[in-house]
Amino acid sequence: PTTGFRDCPPLPAGADPARWRCEVHTAAPVLTIGKVTVRLAPITMTHAEGPLPDGGDGQVWGAMHSTPTAVPGVRGLAIQPEYGGRSDFYTGTFSLRFRLLGRQLAPGCTIGATAPVDFRLKRSGPSTWVSQDPPLIEFSAYDDTFAAPAAERCGPLAPLVNHRLGLPAAEGNLMTYDASYTFKTYDRLPRIPAR
Repeated sequence: PTTGFRDCPPLPAGADPARWRCEVHTAAPVLTIGKVTVRLAPITMTHAEGPLPDGGDGQVWGAMHSTPTAVPGVRGLAIQPEYGGRSDFYTGTFSLRFRLLGRQLAPGCTIGATAPVDFRLKRSGPSTWVSQDPPLIEFSAYDDTFAAPAAERCGPLAPLVNHRLGLPAAEGNLMTYDASYTFKTYDRLPRIPAR
């Protein structure tokens, strides 16, 4: 999914629009949790970053867009990542929940429903500048240290779903993440009011 810069969040009060940039990331993750490996549909994430008036580094979350992906080998089951409420693009940490979709599952069936799955992505190599104007940077990252909790809120099929997916799984999980991002400074974006 491509969203352009429409999800750029408002800047914190006192932030300099010329020194803050809105970044739009598009990723094609491959997720191994428990016993399944899924090449997820592309994910788009938008956030802002720049210096705070006190000199510290600031970040503001914008939005995430994703679509469901069929889970291989599990007929009628799809998985869709959702923002888990925490992100730090300076350190590569963020959290996700994974909604499970199927005709016989309860609507809230989710891996990470109570506590989201926390990722700490490590770069697989250097970033590559594909274009300067507009800026386009590609990079790859991975996390092989996260734990995958059991799916919750799935209704009476929860034990079967968790058995089929091999959840919970404390180890053996992997997310690889091939991504690109672009950015604009806020002084080059249409006016977005401060928070």
